[in-house]
Amino acid sequence: MRRRSPRRLLGVLAAVTVAFTLFSATSTAGAAETSAPASRAAVVQPLSTSTPVVFVHGYTGSASNWGTAMSVFRLNGWSGSDLFAYEYDSYGNNITNAQGLAAFVNDVKSRTGASKVAIVNHSMGGLVSQYYLKVLGGNSSVSHLASIAGANHGTTFAGACLIYTTCQQMYPGSSFISQITSGDETPGDTKYATWYSACDGVILPYTSTRLSGATNNNVVCQNHIGYLADTVVLGQVARFIAS
Repeated sequence: MRRRSPRRLLGVLAAVTVAFTLFSATSTAGAAETSAPASRAAVVQPLSTSTPVVFVHGYTGSASNWGTAMSVFRLNGWSGSDLFAYEYDSYGNNITNAQGLAAFVNDVKSRTGASKVAIVNHSMGGLVSQYYLKVLGGNSSVSHLASIAGANHGTTFAGACLIYTTCQQMYPGSSFISQITSGDETPGDTKYATWYSACDGVILPYTSTRLSGATNNNVVCQNHIGYLADTVVLGQVARFIAS
């Protein structure tokens, strides 16, 4: 099975989108069910927290996706030693990826001495995170879950890579999606929040990110990859986790 073509196509899409984002105005975030202040000044207000944060990338992503996010979190008071990025196999199986996340979180808890961590995910990372919290019982180890453009209810965009199990699981109506969305979508005492936008372009429909029972923030206009460089949204995520 050859992987070059799907990776190359998505890689080109990501590169073009990032270039557009970096040379365009940063998005302003609004609110769907709740207010979400979009003041840039608020991003640099120091916050105090000892909660370790685990970042979970999206399809074909990597730990390097979170460079800007980690900078924003450090600016808001986090120690670099409390910021971690989990990497998984984008072409494997999201059940295995979620099991790997469970082991990664346990390792972070052991290394930091914390009883719980916060999770920030993007795109397909939403599926990995939701399976971990809901099916594997990870909510007992997670204080906050922030899903940025998460494919939480699937995306028809996954139809472009259905040769891979992860994309089959990410397609709306899959048994995997049914498993993580049936019943309570926000289990346990974990605080949940999502950020989504009609300008996303990859999460289709864009409302797929929203979770019942979460604080769902409607970003006025931001594209899928652009979130990774959006200091306004990332600042909101940091403040949510500090709450």
